[in-house]
Amino acid sequence: MIYYLIAFIVFLIDQGTKYIVATKMQLHEQIPVIGDFFGLLSHRNTGAAFGILENQRWFFIVITVIVVLAIVWYLQRIKNGNNKLLPTALALVLGGAIGNFLDRALTGEVVDFLMLNFGSYTFPIFNIADSCIVVGVGLIVLDSFLDMGREKKKQAEAGSEQTS
Repeated sequence: MIYYLIAFIVFLIDQGTKYIVATKMQLHEQIPVIGDFFGLLSHRNTGAAFGILENQRWFFIVITVIVVLAIVWYLQRIKNGNNKLLPTALALVLGGAIGNFLDRALTGEVVDFLMLNFGSYTFPIFNIADSCIVVGVGLIVLDSFLDMGREKKKQAEAGSEQTS
């Protein structure tokens, strides 16, 4: 199934980039890519997004298992539908969740390395899995808005048929 292939590709890219950073860069080593705006920084995160809930390894493992099972279950329910955006979004979240899950399960920390600076503000360091999760969630939200629009259109069409 194409959606599991997408999740697997996300997982492979995530793990491959993390492996390169972990083996080729020293911890806290920084490599500028686009001036001061974008760079690589070898970092380890024992928490969730933005470093919240640090050292809660088992909490994240349990939550991730639940989320992964829920995504797989839901993907099975919607895989043959006409909507391709939602299952693609779920595949991105699935691949990213499994990528970060493996890091936490094996080492208790996630390898982060993508760094963005906006003037004097440095956005929290992140990785490919985080990026795919954020893009996937954004697409889920977009799909929800599109679905609301489709429902309104369907209701409007049903209302105009009743008045005819």
